Amino acid sequence: MNTIKKKRNTSQYAIWFILLGMIIIFTIGNRVFVAPNNIVAILRQVAVYGVASVGMTFVILLGGIDLSIGSIITFVNIVCAKMMVDMGMNMWLATLISLILASVIGFLNGFMIADIGIPPIIATFSTQTIFQGVAYLISDGMPIAGIPAGYSLFGKDSVGIIPVSAIIMTICFAVGSFILNKSYFGRYFYAVGGNEEAAELSGIRVRRTKYLVYILSGLFAGLAGIIMLSRTGSAQNTAGLGYEFEVITCVVLGGISVNGGIGKLSGVVAGVLFIGSLTNGMILLDVSSYAQQVIKGIILAVAVGIDLMSKKRKVHN
Repeated sequence: MNTIKKKRNTSQYAIWFILLGMIIIFTIGNRVFVAPNNIVAILRQVAVYGVASVGMTFVILLGGIDLSIGSIITFVNIVCAKMMVDMGMNMWLATLISLILASVIGFLNGFMIADIGIPPIIATFSTQTIFQGVAYLISDGMPIAGIPAGYSLFGKDSVGIIPVSAIIMTICFAVGSFILNKSYFGRYFYAVGGNEEAAELSGIRVRRTKYLVYILSGLFAGLAGIIMLSRTGSAQNTAGLGYEFEVITCVVLGGISVNGGIGKLSGVVAGVLFIGSLTNGMILLDVSSYAQQVIKGIILAVAVGIDLMSKKRKVHN
């Protein structure tokens, strides 16, 4: 038993050792990588998919997937900007309404998956397509500029040298960790992801759990969209394009099993920092954007492959 526990602990901390090794390599390649200004820049960059990864962690723990995250980020960008710029709405009210709408999209995902029985990959791909189109319709395919100066609070401002967006991300990870480790909802997430039928038989309301998870995923994605809008200062119709891939990679790299029921949010923190540092380091080393896509794709494939192989070994043992 002690040997098995040691192996599990080693696998959980492996991503942290890999992250450290990568930092050393990039520092040797370009000293600017560890400069304070660059570290702050990395924290700003990772905040968007760091926040969204909390919700995705819940979804993958449940054994599901949420491909709508990128579209929710885009949708929130466009809707929030539209309300502030064209309707003259107070920025706090516009933000609140945008987050509610993001949660409603999550509710819609939950309805299709839990009540209708549509597979998560199809249901969330559907909402991804729908709300990407809705964002284009609302904006007429044009970016929305003229965001109030005060809206830089969430994405550009800092407390001392620490970006507010990094503080928001840290709070989101803390809340997510509390939910998973200290609440009965977290136990439900692991139970349903481990064995849905057994969870149902033990009295867990699986349908409600799925609703809750997808609503939370929508909410965190919406908050990520708010941070992005604040950082860029304008709403783009491609704002969240491809972000679901970045977020899924962060979560899987962090040790959350694609089969559900296994993993900790602390590993996801390392996964987020890994992807952020990797992207930044490759830019500093002048790696082309196409090569970056290839490298990230390989990393995701390897991470999923290792996860599946480790599960097969457990079954055989």
